[in-house]
Amino acid sequence: MKTWKTISRTPILRVSKFLALENHVVELPDGRVISDWPWVITPDYVNVVAITPDEHFLVFRQVKYGVEGTSLAAVGGYIEPGEDPLLAAQRELREETGCTAEQWQALGCYRVDANRGAGLAYFFLARGAQRVTERDADDLEEQQLLELTRAEIELALFQGEFKVLAWSAVLALALLRL
Repeated sequence: MKTWKTISRTPILRVSKFLALENHVVELPDGRVISDWPWVITPDYVNVVAITPDEHFLVFRQVKYGVEGTSLAAVGGYIEPGEDPLLAAQRELREETGCTAEQWQALGCYRVDANRGAGLAYFFLARGAQRVTERDADDLEEQQLLELTRAEIELALFQGEFKVLAWSAVLALALLRL
């Protein structure tokens, strides 16, 4: 299969460092040109499934502006410009939980929206997570850090308690690797 070719990019709107919109002119493999392909730019981010030495999963119960009610959530956050995704994952784990982990495994890099961009999601599994410092999370939302067993995680995943697709995906991938 042949891929699409980007001919040009024109900035349309920059709301903040968290959101911009471009218009792309793209050429299809058959030679047709689409002159108005919207492209959404958001920062790349990481999500981490952190597991303690006694096999408990570190997750949050929290609220998010775009989610109705409370949701369970994986550790995660934006990658700083120029930051390596693994280092971002390690930084986020330490900031959000006060933990570091002995073993790290990449679970993949995924485009958030296959047709419109919206950044990349880097997923990691961190085993042997132990508290080394106090939490230093700068999240705007209220969060409660929980330690759940694998059975509790599986049930929560099955019941839709992880209400953001990326959080469900990273948990499901981690469970497949364990």
